[in-house]
Amino acid sequence: MIATALVALISCNPSNDGQLAPKSRKSSWHPEKPYGMTLVPGGAFIMGKADDDKAGLQNAPTKTVTVRSFYMDETEITNSEYRMFTKWVKDSITLFELAKLADDVGVGQEEGIGQFSFKSANDEEEKTPYEQYIADNYEGAGETGYEGRALNWDNDPNELSTEDYDEYISEVMDSLYIRAEESYNGVRMFKTEKLKYDYKSYDIEAMARSKSRNSKKFLLREAVEVYPDTTVWIRDFNYSYNEPMHDQYFYHRAYDDYPVVGVTQKQAKAFCDWRTKYENDARKTKKNKDRVSRYRLPTEAEWEYAARGGLESATFPWGGPYAKNDRGCFLANFKPNRGDYAADQALYTVEAKSFDPNDYGLYNMAGNVAEWINSSYDPAAYEYTSSMNPNSNNDENKRKVIRGGSWKDVAYFLQVSTRDYEYADSARSYIGFRTVQDYMGTDVTGGQN
Repeated sequence: MIATALVALISCNPSNDGQLAPKSRKSSWHPEKPYGMTLVPGGAFIMGKADDDKAGLQNAPTKTVTVRSFYMDETEITNSEYRMFTKWVKDSITLFELAKLADDVGVGQEEGIGQFSFKSANDEEEKTPYEQYIADNYEGAGETGYEGRALNWDNDPNELSTEDYDEYISEVMDSLYIRAEESYNGVRMFKTEKLKYDYKSYDIEAMARSKSRNSKKFLLREAVEVYPDTTVWIRDFNYSYNEPMHDQYFYHRAYDDYPVVGVTQKQAKAFCDWRTKYENDARKTKKNKDRVSRYRLPTEAEWEYAARGGLESATFPWGGPYAKNDRGCFLANFKPNRGDYAADQALYTVEAKSFDPNDYGLYNMAGNVAEWINSSYDPAAYEYTSSMNPNSNNDENKRKVIRGGSWKDVAYFLQVSTRDYEYADSARSYIGFRTVQDYMGTDVTGGQN
């Protein structure tokens, strides 16, 4: 009798009469367009060379493929945007080194280096049993012995003058900046080799093909030096005077809105991970804010689909077949007229929002800088990749696809179907990148005309 009554109590659910009607959330979910991005509606298109393969590469045969909807940056990532990344890495490393020394010397919490102690060291609020359990079991874990310990971002070391330094702050700062005898023009610069971004990811493809379900086996850890290689302006052009670009291009605010260059594919992927983390960390402080889908580099199919802007069998993002409009003006930044760099009114790169965008609102999908793609280069890739969201990305193949051509390329490389590659760990003065983010929710399709 008691068992019968218990079953009756468990079974009673007046809120939904036993139907599959879960409680609705307070507000319905709607997709949010990320700042600086545009929606590329999914659809099918003919990928590959629409006209004669004049170079005879035979690496881009026509193939009908379908891609899902995604957001894409309207422009290439600019110097000012990438500097946000390098500054965040610089600040986090500085705070970590200050906190580590504060932990070692055990100084007070409110003065000198003590103000930069790990967050938990200065946290005077009483912890819940769960918070105390996490602190006891996870703080100080991992290879470094400091994992799980939050940095104290409440105090900004950049706001300190040298008069505010105590002996411990002085020691940390001296270790992070080049030595006085190595500086010039009276400027001591941060050691760029210290600017490493450490992050984790999963090799999902390997996991999916493995019988093992031990996720730890597929956890990848990357430590990437993030500062752009400014020497590319010298190294890429022998017997050429490009020192002003080396000295100023990434530093000076005159070039804030120009595309960042001198970054490897690994650095571009590290930026994507940081951008995801940066936004999600901000969302933690707000109510009813879901985590954002990760930012990443586009696949080769996504990039070509977006570059075409809805035009099928077009040669360039604006259609074509010419790189000039009907008034004789060049439509992109490249090397026209058999090597006349300045004929298009630009010697090097131009601002990221230069020339007219394509019909998806994307700027410089041809010219300015070539762009890193999250695909490995294989001349035969179109023959074996799927026709739905195709991609071929093999970590053992270090040749990675770049698309769109650049300020130093002839018009052939500006064509939306032209494939090119560079090695993943190479940095060039003519290669940058832009990011994409998967569109969540009801799919939006556009198709091509």
